[in-house]
Amino acid sequence: MSRSILPESAIHPAVAAQVGLPDKSTLAEVQAAVAKDDLVVVGMGQNPFPKRARKALDKAGTAYTYLEYGSYMSKWRERLALKMWTGWPTFPQIFVRGQFVGGAEDLQKLIDSGELKTLLAGPRVG
Repeated sequence: MSRSILPESAIHPAVAAQVGLPDKSTLAEVQAAVAKDDLVVVGMGQNPFPKRARKALDKAGTAYTYLEYGSYMSKWRERLALKMWTGWPTFPQIFVRGQFVGGAEDLQKLIDSGELKTLLAGPRVG
């Protein structure tokens, strides 16, 4: 899979310093959690889907790390950096042993099929 990214040569020098990930500290925090913890859920307040993912994991008795960045009107720049990094447009963003697995519905499919247990028992990605 490849994603199209505007080449640096196509960016005017006057704006080049502004192009990139808008919030590197949030990205670094998430990357550190993904590297350290087996299951990471990244969400935002007021959004029912991160809550749904957390409830599904609680019901399955699966431990996880939860990171929350704002709500619909706050911390959108922090969330934008994460969306740019993963290429995933919505929250939650869920990682299992270093591998991005999608959102709440994708997680539920992994739980229902038993694949989540397999992924958690398998090797770390990355």
